[in-house]
This record gives sequence, C-alpha cells and structure tokens, in this order.
Amino acid sequence: MPWLQIKIPTLPKYTEVLEDAMLLAGCKAVTLIDTEDQPVFEPIRGTTPLWEHTTLQGLFDEDTDAEQLVDTLNQLIAAEKMHVGTVSAEILEDKDWEREWMDNFQPIACGDRLWIVPSWREAPDQNAVNLKLDPGLAFGTGTHPTTFLCLKWLNDHVKGGEKVLDYGCGSGILGLSALLLGAEQMDGIDIDPQAITATENNANTNNLSPSLFRVTTDVETLAESYDVVVANILAGPLCDMAEAICQRLNADAPLVLSGILSHQASSVVDAYERWISFDPVEELDGWVRLSGRKRQPKGFK
Repeated sequence: MPWLQIKIPTLPKYTEVLEDAMLLAGCKAVTLIDTEDQPVFEPIRGTTPLWEHTTLQGLFDEDTDAEQLVDTLNQLIAAEKMHVGTVSAEILEDKDWEREWMDNFQPIACGDRLWIVPSWREAPDQNAVNLKLDPGLAFGTGTHPTTFLCLKWLNDHVKGGEKVLDYGCGSGILGLSALLLGAEQMDGIDIDPQAITATENNANTNNLSPSLFRVTTDVETLAESYDVVVANILAGPLCDMAEAICQRLNADAPLVLSGILSHQASSVVDAYERWISFDPVEELDGWVRLSGRKRQPKGFK
C-alpha cells in the first residue's frame, strides 16, 4: 500500500526530539539519512554518529492528515526554537522492496574460478565454482568491496586441503567459498545468531555436508589453529582482537583482513605486524584488504 512520507532536514542535536514526535504522531518507521552525501566512518565505541546535516524520514499510514501533521511538527519546531529545514510531505508509492533487491543482485565473478550466484538465478558458467547464496538477514553478498576483495584472494590462493577459519562469518560467503574451492574444513564464528542460521542455510543450498563446516558464537569451541584465517569485520575490532586472531594461525599460514577503510590500513598493520609479514595492500573503492603470513616473533606464545 502507499505511504505518507514526511521529511525533515535537521541537525544531529534535534533528531531525538523530532523522532519521538513523529513516533507519537503515529509514525510506523523512522529513517535517518545523509542530506549532503558525507561519509560517516567507523564510529568510536559506544557512540552513534550522525551526519552534520541529517534528514529524518518518517512513514505514516496513507490516510494520515498530512496538512495537520506538518502543522503539528512545525509548531513543535517553533516552540523548541529548532533550526531545521522545510518539513515536506509526499505520497510514497509502495514497492515490492524484496523483489527489487533480488532483481538487482546479479551473479558476481570473483576471479578465474569462483562465482557468487544468487540462489534464485542460474549460474552463468556451469563449469565454474559456483556458490549459490541467499544472505538472509546476515551481511555478505559479495557486492561490497571488502567481501569481493576477500573472495578474490580465496579464488587465487585456496589450493585444496586447507582448514579455514572465517572470523565474523556473516552469511558464510567466505568460508563456504573456501570449501567449494577445495578447502578440507571450515569453521565460522560470529556474534550474531542470525549469521549462524544464514551460514547453515547457505551450506545446505550448496549441498555441503555438515561434516565439512561448523559455525558458532563461542570462540572457545574453535580449533587451536588453522591453515587460513580470514576476517572481514571492522578496523576497530580487528585491532582489538589482533593477538587472539593470530593465535589461531599455524606457522607461516596466511591471514586475510578486510572491512578496513584506506585511512585505517596503517593502524591495522601496526596492530598485527608483531605476528604478520604483510603483502602489498589491495584497495578497491576506498576499502582495503590486508594479507600476509604468520611469522614467529620473539615472545609469542
């Protein structure tokens, strides 16, 4: 069904009051978007950063009195002496958003062997290594540069027989791709239980035996060490967990890190260089992939 959409260009300090006002007026959903297309980089822990100029979008039932609603919001803005832009209202025609997303998710070639193929589409190359994927509620489709860079590394370096740890597995896209490329075993870990479900479902879609993979939220259940560790998360957590991640690597085993913005690469390298000898940085659309091999530094346990 169509919706009435209200937009209010504002500043971060006013968003909470305006959001509460819209919800009290019957708003079904509030979204905060960037008014001026400015990036917000990885936040400080415990904070929720907003753009300098933020727009609130609220969806109301189509039969809501738009004129009265706008007037009520303007009265609040005036009473609170808020400096905001013009409050606007428009009818937003309903769409099948799930279908639109599905139509836009196309097969992706990740090198000379590996394709990521939406589970509802035919594989372009039946002779390739095709991971049939339905991400569900978990992150990871291969379209984001961080995921694509990791998939490309797996395509180029998995030779067969490896035991792989996918740290922050999301949809399972990295670890399951490694299995299809010939890895012997994959363990995936994620703090989100939905990621566990998504990985298991995607493994089943690709007819991967449960004996080949294990996914968990408990780091204590992981094996002591692996032949390959790949972690596509964020720079902050990667730095925090550097020693714990490196302890999971066999001697001279490769490590692949992503989810890192270009300006964060040096900080992540600094956090890992005690244990890892890094390859040249790979960059795509402002994101980087770091890869290297474990060395045995003095004092490492």
